[in-house]
Amino acid sequence: MVHVPKLTPADAVAALRNPLAFIAARWTPDPRTVQRAALAALVMAVVIVVTGGAVRLTGSGLGCPTWPTCTDDSLTTTRAMGFHGAIEFGNRMLTYVLCAAVGWAIVAARAEKPWRRGLTRLGWAQFWVIMGNAVLGGIVVLVGLNPYTVAAHFLLSSALIAVATVMWQRTREGDGSARPLVGKAVQQLVWFLVAASALLIAVGTVVTGAGPHAGDSSEVDRIQLDWETVTKLHAVLAWIVVTLTFALWFVLKAVDAPEGPLHRTRELFVILLAQGVIGYVQYFTHLPEVLVGLHMLGSCLVWIGVLRVLLSLRERPDVVAGVPGPSAEAVGTRA
Repeated sequence: MVHVPKLTPADAVAALRNPLAFIAARWTPDPRTVQRAALAALVMAVVIVVTGGAVRLTGSGLGCPTWPTCTDDSLTTTRAMGFHGAIEFGNRMLTYVLCAAVGWAIVAARAEKPWRRGLTRLGWAQFWVIMGNAVLGGIVVLVGLNPYTVAAHFLLSSALIAVATVMWQRTREGDGSARPLVGKAVQQLVWFLVAASALLIAVGTVVTGAGPHAGDSSEVDRIQLDWETVTKLHAVLAWIVVTLTFALWFVLKAVDAPEGPLHRTRELFVILLAQGVIGYVQYFTHLPEVLVGLHMLGSCLVWIGVLRVLLSLRERPDVVAGVPGPSAEAVGTRA
């Protein structure tokens, strides 16, 4: 049996004053545990986007017509509110699961030895983005699913995914100074890719805001733009992102770049092709809900893929007694 030390009154006071430090003093997680915790936070960030899409696509956006309670008289959904109330309230409850995943990542990062403050800060950054997006989600309900607030809600979720992706990557590398693996020209090309991808996602929210899936069966304001015109602009941006990705892969091959950037670029290209197929099929089949939901999932995966390409352009080795060693990413690549 594992010996569990008794808690003294002094221990209890210390735990109340600084619970993270109290846990860190008594537990050292394996590096893989920290990595898995960060990955769990990233996965939940994607899940909350997809379930939020399900709320919209089932017309359940006002299933709970107020916020922070579900109705004026009830904190939770009621039987009278039916399917739509259950869907909307269920999505709200998933926010707590997301907070638990991020909390686990924060605890694991704080307890890791040696303590890497940067990882803990990335965990807390996710927490505060979640809190901000929860408030914004409440505003979305209170203003009757105004399409501009809905778009901002999705964009803030994309910011959460970005921070979670960076944290996951940082758990797999050291804290040494970043060493570029490619030249300046390649780095600039990737930054163009990141900017184009961010613009693609932003325009995608406009497509949604002008399109037929308003999020509720009641009369909901839409963005007053021609939907087909905005959709064509979205498609053009998608082709620009695909072209930049292909050009990047060609350049990386030409300069004999390390395997890491090549692998990440190849993965992104495959994701983009799949996303493009889904996008065109949903357009020509008049936006069936299942395909729109898959397209939202694809949007998250494209964004993660783009960020992984960016993060693969450098390595950060471990630092032991002032002597840098091989990075975790490099070790994983060789394995």
